[in-house]
Amino acid sequence: MAGTAFITGATAGIGAASARRFVAAGWKVIVTGRRADRLEALVAELGGDKAHAIGFDMRDEAAIDAALAGLPTEFSSIDLLINNAGLALGTAPGQKADLDQWRQMIDTNITGLVTITHKLLPRLIERKGAIINISSVAATYPYAGGNVYGGTKAFVTQFSLGLRSDLHGTGVRVTSIEPGMVETEFTLVRTGSQSASDALYGDANPMTAEDIAETLFWVASQPKHLNLNRIELMPVTQSFAGFQVAREGQSL
Repeated sequence: MAGTAFITGATAGIGAASARRFVAAGWKVIVTGRRADRLEALVAELGGDKAHAIGFDMRDEAAIDAALAGLPTEFSSIDLLINNAGLALGTAPGQKADLDQWRQMIDTNITGLVTITHKLLPRLIERKGAIINISSVAATYPYAGGNVYGGTKAFVTQFSLGLRSDLHGTGVRVTSIEPGMVETEFTLVRTGSQSASDALYGDANPMTAEDIAETLFWVASQPKHLNLNRIELMPVTQSFAGFQVAREGQSL
């Protein structure tokens, strides 16, 4: 079973790995992102008859509309939406966090995701397609400094479940994928520090972008009568932290 997949945030990491995995299996892919040079290189790698790039910022609704209106006919029938675009910014506690970073995460991880989903729903319903939303274990397990990022991913998880309910009877499948530690540019973007990224992933044997891409492909390849609601996955080296306790007399 193959078709056309629309993959957001495909300039690197999970998005780019997913594009490669689906094309290798005979799918066509539409890849989106803000960095046009990376998208062009990816399309050149995959082949222009198999991949089509459209560059836009997920926060720009007018740009999304223009991109969708300009899709070539051979890429216009969409069978699968992979909502991968998203980011985390900052690690500070809420009382010290940058409000602009909070807004950017909300605008990208939530507003952008629901906007592109809403605009593609008619095509997905027509094709009895599928939606795979990339959430995170941060949607379920809070941690210090996770504040708004975790909140946005909790929204993605709950939105996925609600959308699944709304689409009852249409044949459209909806899945929330909730990964733990995956070595991509995620921490570099979050902290702006390559050394911080290296310290987090070093000797941890984290999951890779290809691991998640394989999971996405497996989900998309299931029989059309089967819906996987949620999948949570972590590397073996990652598990759950304990509760924090502030002692009397300690600085809060």
